[in-house]
Amino acid sequence: MTSNPNTPSNGDDSPVDPLAEMLKNLMGGQGMGNIDPAELAKAAGLPNDPNMLQQMFAQVQAMMSSTSEGPVNWQLAHENARRVAAAGTDPSVNAVQAREVDEALRLAELWLDPVTDLQATGLIGRAWSRAEWVEATLATWKRLTEPVANSIANALSDALTQQMPEEMKAMMGGTSSMLQNMGGAIFGMQLGQAIGALSAEVVSSTDIGVPLADLEMALLPANVAKFGEGLSIPENDVRLFLAVREAAHARLFVQVPWLRGHLLGAIEAYARGIHIDISRVEDLARDLDPGNPEGIQEALSQGVFTPERTPEQSAALEKLETALALVEGWVDELTAAATENVLPSAVALRETVRRRRATGGPAEHAFSSLVGLELRPKRLREAATLWAALKDERGIAGRDAIWQHPDLLPTAHDLDDPAGFTERRRLAEASDTEVDDALQKLLEGGYDTPKDEENTEDSPEAPKPEDGDSPDNTGPEEPKG
Repeated sequence: MTSNPNTPSNGDDSPVDPLAEMLKNLMGGQGMGNIDPAELAKAAGLPNDPNMLQQMFAQVQAMMSSTSEGPVNWQLAHENARRVAAAGTDPSVNAVQAREVDEALRLAELWLDPVTDLQATGLIGRAWSRAEWVEATLATWKRLTEPVANSIANALSDALTQQMPEEMKAMMGGTSSMLQNMGGAIFGMQLGQAIGALSAEVVSSTDIGVPLADLEMALLPANVAKFGEGLSIPENDVRLFLAVREAAHARLFVQVPWLRGHLLGAIEAYARGIHIDISRVEDLARDLDPGNPEGIQEALSQGVFTPERTPEQSAALEKLETALALVEGWVDELTAAATENVLPSAVALRETVRRRRATGGPAEHAFSSLVGLELRPKRLREAATLWAALKDERGIAGRDAIWQHPDLLPTAHDLDDPAGFTERRRLAEASDTEVDDALQKLLEGGYDTPKDEENTEDSPEAPKPEDGDSPDNTGPEEPKG
């Protein structure tokens, strides 16, 4: 760093690095000498691998010195997600695995044909590694997390700036742009870490209920094998069951084109309402003990950045949770119907998937803590019950016709009382008909005609009196000659 008139010295004509001095002050005047880098990595939720940490910190240093297009450094998030996904074992998909996945998804499409009115997609089944899943889904992750990510990155940057003494701000000089990027770099690393970890848990492109990769149908062979560990069920049965779920998701999102935007829009509506309480971030920065990394990690995991929900957010969240439950409940019901007579283990696998979706894995919990949003269908069982009741009442075509328009979708109240859905819908449709009739009458001018005139016009025409007759036909009768 070049010296400038505002840069202090150590008394021996050697300039002091303002950033180092700032970090020293933030550490209580002790500097970084007593801080174990491994413990700092642990506090940040990063891997405790010296070589990996060295590469990451070198990359962060390069990112700090450059400008980014927004508050969040998405390039850093991408690179970190790829690195975490490739850590440990992430072998490339071989020819045998690709063929097994393709055959499983083709068979799944055939099994689904008799149990749904929605047509097959014609998509080619893919077999992905974890790194390939990251590449295919990162654009959607960016869309889903950008509003809250920007809020958090700005909060971190503002907290760092506000905690800095005025004289330190003057000394920072040309490094101000680095401070502006620091919040975005920190959050980018955290987000990349969460997405990379999630790639080790998902078994397909739609495993979390949201179409992260548009117009794709894919399984992750390594994660499918991991899912089946300890179940005492043949691996081929596990693959086929998960393939049916993936094919059902793909069929729904392809044949109901408005649904993907509906789900993503509900997530964005919730995320846009998130505002970070700067005072909480400042309290965290002020009270942190650098010698207690576990305390730092605990504070971050407890949702320091998550504010109280506004009424608008609560409404958006209810809409999102209901939509996720309806999607997962429909897929759950179709998968059960398609596999009950062909897979002996279908009942056990269905319950395993239900529990897994209800609780979520470690990476999913880490992601929800980071962005303040859970993507789990909390009411999957109620939604599956509703779809089963509609199939018994309306048949397959009548059940699937509900996906024709978002206004036809059941509500959270319908999940509470599936048996009353049809009656409530009938009353609503009758009410709509009355409104339509009244509107048509208004447009035709029916409400402008006085009631007396309306009755006169509608009554039969009275006979006209003949010449010489009294108008009321009550006059004296003329004497006859």
